[in-house]
Amino acid sequence: MRRGKRAMDIALALGLVLLLWPLGLVLAVMIKLADGGDIFYVAERMRAVDRPFLLWKFRTMRAVPVDAGVSGGDKAARVTALGRFLRRSRLDELPQLFNILRGDMSFVGPRPPLRRYVEMHPALYGEVLKSRPGVTGLATLAFHRREEALLAGCGTAEETEAVYVRRCVPVKARLDLIYAREQGLCYDVQLMLATVVRRVPLRGRRGRF
Repeated sequence: MRRGKRAMDIALALGLVLLLWPLGLVLAVMIKLADGGDIFYVAERMRAVDRPFLLWKFRTMRAVPVDAGVSGGDKAARVTALGRFLRRSRLDELPQLFNILRGDMSFVGPRPPLRRYVEMHPALYGEVLKSRPGVTGLATLAFHRREEALLAGCGTAEETEAVYVRRCVPVKARLDLIYAREQGLCYDVQLMLATVVRRVPLRGRRGRF
């Protein structure tokens, strides 16, 4: 089954690269013209407890000399107007097609965590990251809006960190482990469809989540 999942990832990623490269080029030019900064945001993420990789996204925030942790209300002022559109449409994640082709990620799986959270909870992430990280997944679909709402009210980096570790990490990990039990090609297709068409219900072998 994993071999079939990987074959689907490669075929779909190649098809989307061929189809969407003009859109990617337009977005790259728009980002460059907007403020002259870097086009891409490149950051370390973890594929396994001891396997980091570089995740690529279109840049959506103004750069600062030092940046750490997840994005919360403390970073909201740094998000550009174009960046807000890219985040809402998830087009900022288009460069992750190359992460998929490299084998760092899959289309569906747990979102790849920062090293700091893996080091805080190595046993938990050791289980979660038995599934290859994904661009979308059950936790992304079921909890992303709630996570955004929780973090949006945080005014400092310290508050964002505390809320994320206490209220987001356990819920996302629980959903990621449900995905690990349910995963299969048909379920992956269902989750990808639910990412594009939000009205598609999320169902597993044990019923609706």
